[in-house]
Amino acid sequence: MTNDKKILVAYFSASGETERLARTIAQATGGDLHEIEPAVRYTAADLDWNDKRSRSSVEMNDPSSRPAVASRVGNMDAYDIVFVGFPIWWYVAPTIVSTFLEAYDFSGKTVVPFATSGGSGLGGTESILHACCSPATTWKPGKRLSSRASEAEVARWVESLGL
Repeated sequence: MTNDKKILVAYFSASGETERLARTIAQATGGDLHEIEPAVRYTAADLDWNDKRSRSSVEMNDPSSRPAVASRVGNMDAYDIVFVGFPIWWYVAPTIVSTFLEAYDFSGKTVVPFATSGGSGLGGTESILHACCSPATTWKPGKRLSSRASEAEVARWVESLGL
């Protein structure tokens, strides 16, 4: 499946749905897990997308927003393949995912985006994420999956990537 390549599954999850999927991907790939944690956790009020003044609304309405992350991956150089997971907010990845990607040099690495969503697809996410990384980054097509996808379903998807 991944020919002895070292895999990291990094994810941002505000409600636990993306975390559930990230854990399944880590099990299916043998990858290590890393939560992209905000330095300041999101509250329920922060996540109220109906409130134009909520933290998530303000961040998502400003493409240059870069919420701080709580911790770094200490050994990013050790990984060959990095799965990056997130919920879809406003048809794209939350801006904290851009913060994460911009913090590392992914040159020579393969990055695989994955997302959870209540119904919307990846929208313009991939072009936004690609712009956060070196042109020497190899990208695999992103995929929206159910947070409750089975390990077998995830394994089939990973196999289809030809990693």
